[in-house]
Amino acid sequence: MCRRIRMAALLGAVALLAGCTGQPAGRPAEETAPGASGALPATGVPQVTPQPKKIERLGDDIAVRGRVQIVVDPMADKPTRDLAVRVLEMAGADEVLVREPGQPEQSADLTVRLGDRGAPGVTKGLQELGFHAPMPTPPEGYVLAGRGGDQPTLVMGASDPSGAYYAVQTLRQLTSPGRIAGVGVSDSPRMPIRGSIEGFYGSPWTHAERMDQLAFYGDVKLNTYVYAPKDDPYHREQWRDPYPPDKLAEVKELIGQAAAHHVKFTFALSPGNSICYSDPREVQTLVNKLRAVHDAGVRDFSIPLDDISYTRWNCPQDQAHYGAPSQAAAGRAQTDLLNQVQHEFIATHPDVSPLQMVPTEYSDVEDSPYKTALRTGLDPRVLVMWTGDGVIPRRISVADAKAAEKVWGRKVFIWDNYPVNDFDSSVGRLMLGPYARREPGLSEQVVGDVVNPMNQAAASKVVEIGAADFSWNDEDFDAQRAWRAAAEYLAGDRFAGGRPGLGADQATADSLLVFFDLEHMAPLASGKPWLEPAPELARRIAEFDRAWQAGDRAGAIAGLRAYAQAIKDAPQRIRAGAAPDFVSDAGPWLDATALWGDALLSTLDGLQARVDGDEARAGERLAAASKLADQAGQVHTVPGESRPQGPVRVGDGVLDVFVEQAPGLR
Repeated sequence: MCRRIRMAALLGAVALLAGCTGQPAGRPAEETAPGASGALPATGVPQVTPQPKKIERLGDDIAVRGRVQIVVDPMADKPTRDLAVRVLEMAGADEVLVREPGQPEQSADLTVRLGDRGAPGVTKGLQELGFHAPMPTPPEGYVLAGRGGDQPTLVMGASDPSGAYYAVQTLRQLTSPGRIAGVGVSDSPRMPIRGSIEGFYGSPWTHAERMDQLAFYGDVKLNTYVYAPKDDPYHREQWRDPYPPDKLAEVKELIGQAAAHHVKFTFALSPGNSICYSDPREVQTLVNKLRAVHDAGVRDFSIPLDDISYTRWNCPQDQAHYGAPSQAAAGRAQTDLLNQVQHEFIATHPDVSPLQMVPTEYSDVEDSPYKTALRTGLDPRVLVMWTGDGVIPRRISVADAKAAEKVWGRKVFIWDNYPVNDFDSSVGRLMLGPYARREPGLSEQVVGDVVNPMNQAAASKVVEIGAADFSWNDEDFDAQRAWRAAAEYLAGDRFAGGRPGLGADQATADSLLVFFDLEHMAPLASGKPWLEPAPELARRIAEFDRAWQAGDRAGAIAGLRAYAQAIKDAPQRIRAGAAPDFVSDAGPWLDATALWGDALLSTLDGLQARVDGDEARAGERLAAASKLADQAGQVHTVPGESRPQGPVRVGDGVLDVFVEQAPGLR
């Protein structure tokens, strides 16, 4: 059936995840209008996040106006078709027609082909454009190619529904008001499992936050969400109890949202604190709970056995069956449980993915009796998760992953404990640094990478975007590029449900990067940082110190003042222009940043007065700075809901040290 969609009102424009070289999103109307030949000349290649394997300029941009027709194969599902329509409407189409091949052709200013990579229309379009791409495309991969002019051409091909959806997500980033970039893209993910695991302690995400996260994962081509919140009683302490009807209804809604955005909803159940491994009734209870959510639509399952005591039994029967508690006995008991679930439930449902598990020893690469028991007995189809060489690893290297494969007898699945911030409730810290120190080449050595995010769902998107970029294409990964892309994303005017909106406001994005820098430090569980604190501010303070020591006091002050002003201005700009849910998550830290910005400016005022010989004013301004710093140090996270509740940290170790020590400068 041909579906006709008229745009009643312009809902917004397309959100670009990152800036476009030679093709700014905010192009004036006269620049977007085609010339007499229909051409929209453009130079450079737009930035797409995640970074595609191959993207190149093919020619002029494609004008989007009037009536646009999309010819879509049945392989592309309804969410993909709907997204394509929205993107083209927001690009400037007055009317979008959707039809399947073989149906009557409609007159249109632009015809877009979306479907199977091997379909004649897609193949012919690629040949006409001279763009070469593999056929068939790899799983979740796609090819997109277009060029403007008198006979504009735009084709998108894939070998599966997820690939078609990702092709349109890339189209979203290639689109700006009135035009689509004339480029060719050939792309597929390097890791088959990419996403997030809600595995932190403290208040779980709300249902609304999870719904938003699932839509966001579709935006950035993450395909996995693992539901494993430690403080959900039905996940861990009350694992035997069925979900109440209202909670099960929420799970069903999450399953539908995940499917609409091509995300695998992975249901995790963590029985290790109380299960009697040798009791068949316990295993049956576990399987029954998995079966209930399978009936609701779940096709991916995980049994985490982390953060439990594995040197004691939960029932006398286990002592009789497995012997005295020990690492080896625990490994045998867990192996029996996991193999039964894999053989009796997972393997009997052909539509279900292999079982995932988290071992009790999850954070090192040293062999042990426990690992030996799992390595030698666990069904090879079961995926084993691993946090790296440490609970919170300083880095994850290819060598570490190879060592993990050796001790587990299989390629592992990374559970990355970054940006999680639940380990010290006495300190309120946001983890807004880049996704860094994960080594390119890991895609050849692991089966997937999921990050454990913060209690603050929206703020977690900063690192999640970096992880999406890395797990999609680690060979071409640039942590700083992905960090900037996160700022662009959060600076865009977005609607609920993952729909694209107006392109990013650059002033807001710049302020977000200033704020991210102040929240750059990432500590280990011991408190020692593995990401250095506030590196950009530290660099500017080092420049200040060099100029001051060289005798250029006025130059030192002037050089730091502009950045101090940027710190002061950042909270207001972020509140005015960034995504509202991010602003809500970051509220206390924004409050503290405003105070620290004032403290830094007052410090510089005091130093300038000292340079000018006005010691009275110098004393007054430096005292004001100290008072502002004290006020900033008293800002706490919002109490309640067991989220981290300590005093918030902003640029600690850099900003506070400078303000404290500056009065001693002469």
